Amino acid sequence: MIMSEQNITEPTHTAQDGKGILISEAAMQQLAQLCREQGANKFLRVGVRSGGCSGMSYTMDFVPAAEMQEDDELYEYITPIGDSFKVVCDPKSLFYIYGMQLDFSTALIGGGFNFTNPNATQTCGCGSSFAV
Repeated sequence: MIMSEQNITEPTHTAQDGKGILISEAAMQQLAQLCREQGANKFLRVGVRSGGCSGMSYTMDFVPAAEMQEDDELYEYITPIGDSFKVVCDPKSLFYIYGMQLDFSTALIGGGFNFTNPNATQTCGCGSSFAV
């Protein structure tokens, strides 16, 4: 996972309720595929944790639906071809990543998921940590 300072120029998608993180078309396709591979009753948990070169780092992992906490925010995304997946985020993490854009690149160098976080005041050269 790499944090990017570039603006996403392709269309982005929000969750069905118009909230959540912005996800580019490329990331939508990749996430829908990964969710299909994970099977039913799994959510993509997106968040932050303490650590990394700049103080905080991004986390993304598939978790069973049973692990959803009462205060988690749940967002459903539907791709243009009708695939859907759910993203869950805890309130503390959401505070730091609200408005974040998630993109995906297939480039050999610097490929993978890329984060553009308007809340970050500093980013690290490793691309996976930030400070606010």
